[in-house]
Parts: sequence; C-alpha cells; structure tokens
Amino acid sequence: MSNDETPDDKIEIRPGMEPLTPEELERFLARARARGHTLTPEEQYAVFGPPPKPKTSAPPPVEVQEAEAAYLDSAQIARLQENFFPELGDAAALPASRLVHGLIFDFDDTLAHLTRPLAQLMEEGAKAAEQYMRSTGMDLPPAFWHSMIEARRFAEEKSEEEQEEHIADDALSFLLQFFGYPASKMNPEVLKRAVEIFYAPEMTAWQLNPGALELLKHLNAEHYKVAIVANYNCDRVFQRTIDYLGLRPYLDVCLSSASVEYRKPDEKIFTPILERWDILPYEVVVVGDSLLHDINGGIELGALTVQCTLGANSQVTLDNQQVAEQVKADAVIDDLASLPAIVQAWAGG
Repeated sequence: MSNDETPDDKIEIRPGMEPLTPEELERFLARARARGHTLTPEEQYAVFGPPPKPKTSAPPPVEVQEAEAAYLDSAQIARLQENFFPELGDAAALPASRLVHGLIFDFDDTLAHLTRPLAQLMEEGAKAAEQYMRSTGMDLPPAFWHSMIEARRFAEEKSEEEQEEHIADDALSFLLQFFGYPASKMNPEVLKRAVEIFYAPEMTAWQLNPGALELLKHLNAEHYKVAIVANYNCDRVFQRTIDYLGLRPYLDVCLSSASVEYRKPDEKIFTPILERWDILPYEVVVVGDSLLHDINGGIELGALTVQCTLGANSQVTLDNQQVAEQVKADAVIDDLASLPAIVQAWAGG
C-alpha cells in the first residue's frame, strides 16, 4: 500500500462474495478509474457475475428432397374411382351434399283449410263450452258464449299488435274476472276443459289441402327435415289437430306460437327448430300463404321462401295486398305438387 492510499481504497475482490450494492459498485468503479486500474478477470467475475455462455450456432438447414410422384396404373385408378373409402364397405354410397336440408311449413291455408266458416265453428264451440261450465256449477252471465268469442278475437288482435301470443286459457280466465267471477272459485281443470270444448268443432273441421300428405311423404323419402310452425293460441288443441289429420309421422317438429309465446314473423319462433336440426337459416325453406307472417318471417330469418296461393282467407288476402311491394317470396306456387321440383333445384345449387 502506498503512502497516499487508505485502507478503504484498497481493492480486494474475491469470487463468491455477496454482490455489491449499486452505491458500493459506483464507489468501487470510481476509485478504479481514478487510479487507472484495470479489472482482472477475477475482479470482473466478482463484480458483474460469471461471463455469458457462448451462443451456440444454429444447426445447419436440412435439405428436403422433392418426393417422386406415385404413379398409379389404370386398374388402381379405376378402383379408387369406384370406391375411394373402402372402409365404408363396397356398397356404401357417399352422402350427397346439398344446399337445402329442411322445410318449415305454415299450417292453415298452406297444408290444410277449414271446411266450414270459422264464425260458425266458434259459435258452436262457445255455446257448448258455456253449457259445460254451467253444468259444473259456475254462475255465468246470460249469453256468455258471445263474450267468449269476442274475448278470443280481442286476444288475437292483441297478439298480432304486440307480437306475443295471448294464450286461450288466460283469455278465458281474464274474461271471467272481468265479469266479476272470483279467481278463487275458478277450477283450472274446468277452464282447461272449457277451452278444449270451445275449439273442438274447429279442430275437426280442418281438412288437408290436395297433395299435402303426398308432399310430406315425398320429402321424408328424400331425407329432408320437415316442421310445421303456426300462429295458434292453444298448443294442445293444435297438436291434437295435427294428430287428427295424420301428419305427425312425417314431422320432425310441430310448433305453435302458444308454446313459445313468439309469433311469426318474429324469426325467434324458428330458432328452436334450427337448433334442433343443427343447420343454418340459408339451408331452410319457409313455405306459407301469408306474406306478412310466413314469407316476411322467413326473409328475416335468412331462409329461402315459397308463397302458396292455394286460397288464403280474407284477412290474409288483404294483408298480402298491402305488403306485396315490400315483401316478395323467392318462389310462388298455386299447388303443393310443384314444390319438390323447386326444392330440388335449390338443393342442387
């Protein structure tokens, strides 16, 4: 140690010592620079840690040789063309890919029609329902059957206006309360039976349109999925009507607005069907007589649409005239027998 060095100026670094704090390191380097001192490898190791490991060089690129084509003789090519997937079996036919997988039909005036005027059927059913309710001991006002018909019409108008179905059972319950009949005295089973009696003449007055059953059988044979969706305010009566007409064996889904509370043209009424079928809207054809409900609903859904002009009722005819310029179907038919050719053309792209 020279005379001008103090014990604190002595540089002594030993590997394995605890690392210096930033302040200690700066003082150490300042003293080293002032004396022109060059750190030895041991001192560098002690101050800055071990030297970094040398970087390994990247492996040399692998040269890929172009594979030679596998040449097939005519016999091998013929076997592949005949059956490319032998594991499926020699007789297994590959499923054909098509663009249409399902059809959703309207019910009234599309697949079926009433054989008697609706007003006549409602009067007959309402009178029978009133008689039944009186037989159970219910004290009803005179000519209650007339109020039942008016309540049904009012509920249908409100359903159309609000686009939410007003259920037939609720309509009868509200009507009774309107006339002061206490809800505590209402027997739910009696009300349910009264509604069914009210709709009974109408249920048995439905008749299939010409070619309807043959059409559904054909679509089933061609492996199309088939559904019926109707705006109807009593689901159990509607389902019995489907059974009465013998349509159930040919349907995948039969849905009324009373069961989901949505009404056409709201596209949400079709959603449960698409989810069940696991298909997309553009793979579906919506068929119906009403431009306002069926065709407009199909367009909003994003499906293909076919309008049936088989003989719509007066209200549907008036509605169609009012929206004819704004709502147009992809195809129009006046008999059900012409539908398969249209579907086949769309399915084949």
